[in-house]
Amino acid sequence: MHFSSCLCTLLVALVYQVSAMDTVIGLYGETVEVPCNNGAPKPKDLFITKWKYDNGDLLTQLKDQDASVIATNQYKDRVSMAENSSLLIAAASLKDEKIFTCMVVAGADISEYPVKLLIHKAPTGVEITALAAELEIGKPTQLGQCTAPDSNPAANITWFKNKKHLVADGKGITISSKVKVDEVTGLTTTSSTLQYTAEKGDTDALFTCGTLNALSSPVSFTVTYPTERVSLHVISKGPLMEGDNVTLKCKADGNPLPTSFNFHIQRKVVKVENSDSYTVTDVTRDSTGEYKCSIIDNAKMEDSKNITINYLDMSLSPSEKVMKSAGESLALNLQTDASGELRVSWTKDNDKLDKMPKFDKLTYSDSGKYEVVVTMGALIKKASFELVVEGIPVIRRLAKQRGEDGQHKVLTCEAEGSPKPTVAWSVNGTSADESPYVNGKISYKLTIVPTVNLTVVCTVSNELGQDTRAINVSTLFEEVRMDKQGSSDDSDTTKLVVGVIVGLLLATVVVGLAYWLYMKKSKQGSWKTGEKEDGSTEESKKLEEKIEEKLEENSQKVEV
Repeated sequence: MHFSSCLCTLLVALVYQVSAMDTVIGLYGETVEVPCNNGAPKPKDLFITKWKYDNGDLLTQLKDQDASVIATNQYKDRVSMAENSSLLIAAASLKDEKIFTCMVVAGADISEYPVKLLIHKAPTGVEITALAAELEIGKPTQLGQCTAPDSNPAANITWFKNKKHLVADGKGITISSKVKVDEVTGLTTTSSTLQYTAEKGDTDALFTCGTLNALSSPVSFTVTYPTERVSLHVISKGPLMEGDNVTLKCKADGNPLPTSFNFHIQRKVVKVENSDSYTVTDVTRDSTGEYKCSIIDNAKMEDSKNITINYLDMSLSPSEKVMKSAGESLALNLQTDASGELRVSWTKDNDKLDKMPKFDKLTYSDSGKYEVVVTMGALIKKASFELVVEGIPVIRRLAKQRGEDGQHKVLTCEAEGSPKPTVAWSVNGTSADESPYVNGKISYKLTIVPTVNLTVVCTVSNELGQDTRAINVSTLFEEVRMDKQGSSDDSDTTKLVVGVIVGLLLATVVVGLAYWLYMKKSKQGSWKTGEKEDGSTEESKKLEEKIEEKLEENSQKVEV
C-alpha cells in the first residue's frame, strides 16, 4: 500500500507522453510478441515498465527486478515479459485482438506505446466439392464449390482454368461467395461457387481454386457436345491396288463419340455398331468410286471420298522360247491396259535397250533373253522370252600366214552358224585353238609345219549342216629358198615372179591355140571323109583334161 501511494505520487510529478499506435500481426495458436516502443533499447534511467489493456493491467517490472503478473483473468497464465520488455502472449486467439499499451517510466518522463494486435490464420485447406458430373457446351452449369475453412480474416477465393484467372463476366462465368463465422473460435469459412458455360476447347481443361496461401487440387470435367462434323478416312499405306483390303474409318467430333455408323459401299448401306471402321476386302478396278459414311441418328451428318483402285495388265507375245532361222522375221506384240501413265523398259541379257526390239531379218546376234518391265507407280509387271536364231554353218574366211618365228604356218578358218559349229581339219597340226563363240561367230586356228606342198580343207558343221573350204599351203623350205634368193635384191625377185607368171600365162594361151587348130582340122577331115566323130570326141576330152591339169598346176605354182 505504501508502494502504490508512492508510485502514484511519483507519477503525478512526471511528464506524461503517448506515442503513435503500432500494429502487430500474430498467428493463431502461436506465441505472439508485442514489442514495447517498437523494440527500442531500454532507457538508462528506466524505473518501471508496465503492460496493460483496456480492461486492466497485465504485468509490471521494476528496474533490475523480475516482472510481476498482475492479471487475474484469461491472461494470468498466458502472459510474460521478454528481456527487451516485449509482451509475450501464448496460444493466441481471436479474443487477443486488442490494443495493448506499454508504459515506461524513465527519469521524469512517462511514455506510453500503444500496439494494436491482429490475429491471422490461414485456411486449414482449400478444396472443390459438389462437382458437376459433366459440362455441356453452351449450357450454364454449376461446376463446383470451393471452400476455405477456419481462416481469419475471411479468405478471398479465386478460380483458375489451366492456371489462368477466371473473372466473372455475367455471361459464361458467374462467381458467388459467402462467409460463415464460427461462434466459438470466431474463425471464418469462405465458400465460392462457380457457374460455368463450357466450350469445346474445355475438354481436359484443369480447374482449380485458391486463396493467398493455399491452392486446391486440380479437377477436370467431361465436356459433352453433339457431333458437328463427320470425316471419312481411307486407311492405306500407299496407292490402292487390285487385291488390296481397304479400311474405311469414320471419325466424328462429338462427345461422347458416336459408336455406330452407316457406311455407303457402292450403293449399299452397311450398318456398323460399336466400331468406327469397315474393311472392304479384295478390291478390284470395279471398286473404284465414291464411298460415304454417316452417323446413324443423323444421315445428313456425312462425309465422302472418291477411291481409285489402280490396275495394270500386260501381255507379251511371244512369251516363251522361240526358235528361228537366220534371215527370218519375228513379230513382237506388247499389249497394256492400266489406270495411269506407264513406263516401259526393255533389256537383252540384262543389258538395257533403248527401245522395243524389232526383228525384220534375224541374225545370230539377235539371240538372247529379252525382258520387258512395265511400271505404273508401285505396280510392276514383267514378261520375257528367249530367242534362238539357228542356221547352217558358213565359212566366211579361210586364210594362212607365216608364224612370227618363221618356223610354222597358222591357218585361220572363220565361220558363222548356230548352234555352235565344230571344226574338222584335213591335216593334223601342232596346236589348235578357237575364239569365243559370240553372236553366232567363231574363229578356229591351226598351226602346222608343212614339209610338202599340200591342200588343207576346213570343214565346219552343226546339227543343221556343214560347209567346206580348201586352201593351198606350200612348204616352209620353198618359202625360205625364195626368201634367200630374193634377199639380195627385192627388185629382181619381183621381176622374176612377174616373168614366171607371164610365161605361164603365155604357155596356157599357146596350148589353147593349138587345141583350137587341132579341133578345126579334125572337123574338116571328118566332113571330107565322112568319118564318125566319136573317136575325135574322145581325143578332145583327153586333151581338155590335160590342159586343165596343166592350168591347175601352173595356178598352184603361181600361188605358192
